[in-house]
Amino acid sequence: MKKQSKETMNASLPSYIDYYRHSEKEALYHLALGDSIIRGVGAGQDQNLVSQFSIELGRLTKKKVEFRNEGINGMTSSELRQLVDDQIYDDEIKQADIITVNIGGNDVLRAANKTDFQSVFKAFDSLQSAFKENLQDIAARITQLNPDATIVFLELYNPLNPETAYYTVADKLLPKWNVNIYKTAERIPTAMVVETSHIINGKNLQNLSPDGVHPNSDGYKAMALQMIEHFRTSPKNGGTLTLSGTYLH
Repeated sequence: MKKQSKETMNASLPSYIDYYRHSEKEALYHLALGDSIIRGVGAGQDQNLVSQFSIELGRLTKKKVEFRNEGINGMTSSELRQLVDDQIYDDEIKQADIITVNIGGNDVLRAANKTDFQSVFKAFDSLQSAFKENLQDIAARITQLNPDATIVFLELYNPLNPETAYYTVADKLLPKWNVNIYKTAERIPTAMVVETSHIINGKNLQNLSPDGVHPNSDGYKAMALQMIEHFRTSPKNGGTLTLSGTYLH
């Protein structure tokens, strides 16, 4: 792991925004895969993450950005892996310039619904191991089909109120879960991870919809802008640059 300033990185490599702005393509294609966060539950049709990010990307690159939202409510990482392995999205993946992936939250929630959160905490290691394997398989299939695509992974966030019984435990476990996302991204030169946990957490519950789990329109907007910030500051080739300036190999 090596730390460099964003100014140093951008001096030698174009940002994603610059790269796509100067691309010879007249239009960019954004594919989004995953669960209800991708689908946009909690906000209006044009206020979801995929729409807001694509519109802003088009404005900054001066390109037409076509987008396809394949989010499915309740989807787990094993279910997305199955769809990807079954070649359901092959044509879209091959066409995409940008592929956003949000998955994993339902792995935990579905296990909790079958038992309780206490049991989930005890089974955390096995859940995490299965998620890691699923995500790596999904990423490998995407890069096999389209090695040039920019892949945007989203962190899992903790939507619990700090006053709830399981908040502290969840807040300790989620960073360990998110490490698997970062390790998957490290293997892909054109991948990045967006810190959604900075947007929705115990201090920013105003970004949640009334269901207490999904973002509201403001939350999705903040997530979209966080993605745009990565595209504006991250180098197009070679590793993942976090907003703190940490360059991962």
